[in-house]
Amino acid sequence: MRRRERARRATRTATLLAVLLGGAGATHFLRPRGYDRIVPAGLPPRTTTLASGVAELGIAAALAVPATRRAGGWAAAALFLAVFPANVKMANDLLDSARSTRASRLVAVLRLPLQAPLVAWAVRVGRHAPKP
Repeated sequence: MRRRERARRATRTATLLAVLLGGAGATHFLRPRGYDRIVPAGLPPRTTTLASGVAELGIAAALAVPATRRAGGWAAAALFLAVFPANVKMANDLLDSARSTRASRLVAVLRLPLQAPLVAWAVRVGRHAPKP
């Protein structure tokens, strides 16, 4: 594959990841209660929700700029690992709740193994970004 085509693909991939994180970050401010509920015990829910939203928006911005894309990719991988306990808590809460639907339980459980490809994607973006 030619160098220019590889660079275009890397930019597209980083842009998609930036859009995903930017959208997720915005929802932390638009609908914070859903995130507050999945914050692991011992952390302040609203502060954690807003801080993770700021982190997602900041990482999205870093991914959008070629000069900061490498750091943004590695930061995204770290963020995906850091939020995994919240995803586990959400799955456990839904599995324990008599009010949750079968579909919501299934989605929550199936979401857990999807963290691995997200981490791998972020690492790939970090590795293939231009060196500063």
